[in-house]
Amino acid sequence: MGVKQMGCRALILVLMLLSGHLWAGPAIQSWTTEKGARVLFVPAPELPMLNLRVVFDGGSAREAIPGVASLTNSLLEEGAGDWDADEIAQRLDSVGADMSVGSQRDMAWLTVRTLTEKRALTMTLDTVAQVLGAPRFDPADLERNRKAMLVSLNHDEQSPGTLAQRTFMHTLFGDHPYASQMEGTRESLARITREDVIAHYRQFYVAKNAVIAIVGAVQRAEAERLAELVTSGLQPGARVSELPPVAQRESAQSLTLQFPSSQSHILMGQPGMHRGDPDYFVLYVGNHILGGSGLVSLLSEEVREKRGLSYSVYSYFSPMRRNGPFLIGAQTQNAKAQEALDVIRNTLARFIEQGPTEAELTAAKQNITGGFPLRIASNSKILEYIAMLGFYDLPLDYLDTFVGKVNSVTREQIRDAFQRRIKPDQLLTVVVGDERQQAPAN
Repeated sequence: MGVKQMGCRALILVLMLLSGHLWAGPAIQSWTTEKGARVLFVPAPELPMLNLRVVFDGGSAREAIPGVASLTNSLLEEGAGDWDADEIAQRLDSVGADMSVGSQRDMAWLTVRTLTEKRALTMTLDTVAQVLGAPRFDPADLERNRKAMLVSLNHDEQSPGTLAQRTFMHTLFGDHPYASQMEGTRESLARITREDVIAHYRQFYVAKNAVIAIVGAVQRAEAERLAELVTSGLQPGARVSELPPVAQRESAQSLTLQFPSSQSHILMGQPGMHRGDPDYFVLYVGNHILGGSGLVSLLSEEVREKRGLSYSVYSYFSPMRRNGPFLIGAQTQNAKAQEALDVIRNTLARFIEQGPTEAELTAAKQNITGGFPLRIASNSKILEYIAMLGFYDLPLDYLDTFVGKVNSVTREQIRDAFQRRIKPDQLLTVVVGDERQQAPAN
C-alpha cells in the first residue's frame, strides 16, 4: 500500500468515525485449537501478507528467578531443532520474513510477518513451529545472552531514569510478582541454569497457556491450519493460575536516591487498574486530561507552561492482569525538584476534587476518538490489539465499542472514579538526582 493509499485509508476511517454510528472495527473471528490454544483472526485481503503473534502467560510475573522469563524468551531465536541462530535467520531472510520475540511482566511472545505466497508462508510457519516447539537452549547461547543481559544491566545503572523506574516498581509492588525485575539482577542472572530455563519453558510455553493472533490475506480454513501448525510442537499443558491481587497502599512514602546527574527524575503513583476494569474508560479519559495528552494536559500546563519546571511531565495508567501502576513522571533541575513535586501534587489533588471542565472533557474525547482509527490503520497494529484482547479475555467487540464508550464518559464519572481510585495520601514518590543541589522541602 503506497503512501497516498494509506493517507486515503486513514482519512476514510476518520470520516467514518466522525459520522458516529458508521464506525466499526475489524471483524474478529475466534476459536480454539485442538491442543487448547485460543485463536483470534482478522481477514485482511488487501495485501498478500500475514502477521502472526503467539502470546504466552509467561512473563516476569511467573518466573521463579528474576530474569529467567526474559532469558528463556530471548533464547527461542538462538536455536531450534537442527538449526542454529544463523540458519533460522537465513530461512526467514530467504523469503523476506521478519520474526521477533519479547516479554513483559504479564506475557511473553513471538511475532512473525511474511508474504502469503506458498513457499514463503510454508518456510516461515515451519520455522516458527520449530522455534516454539523445539528450542535448543544451547549452553553456549545461554552464556552469551546472560553476558549481554549483564552488560545491559551495567549500562542501565548509569541511567537515573532507569534507576527511578526500577525502584518505583519494586517498592510499589513489594512481595507481589509484579515487583520482579524483568531484566534480572546481577545475582539472579549469575545463578540461572539451563535447567531453570527449560523448566520455565515447559511450564509456560504450552498450548493451553497461549493465545494466537492472526491478521492477513488468508481464508478461515487456512488460518485454522496455520494455528495448528505453529502449535504442533507444543505440549497441551495447562493454563496458569490467577495472579494474586495487588494490595492497596496504606500510607504515603517518599524515597530520594542520590545520583550525580544534572536533573532529578520524579516518579509518583500507586496501584491503578487492570485490563477489563469497570472504571477503565472513565480513568483513561480522565488521565488523558490530567497528564496523558502531552503538551495540552493539565500537568503540562501547570508544570511546564506556567512555571517552566520541566520540559516533559506526564501521567498514565498501565493496566495488566492485576492492577498495574498509575504513574506521574517528570524531569527537572535538581534545585527545582521540590517545587515541581509541590505543583504536581497540587494539580493532582485539585483534579481529584473538582474533575475536568466540560471544555476539557470535550477536547479530550475529540482527541482520543479522532486519533483512534490511525491506531488500528495497519495489520501490525490490529495484530497487537487482537493479541491483547485474547490474552486479557476482553470482548471481541472491544474495538467496535471503543469510540462509543469514550464518548459516553461524563465529568461526574471522572470525578467519582478518581476520588475512589486515586489516593494522594497513599502515593509512592521516588526522586533520583543530586541531593546536594536539591532545595529543601518547605
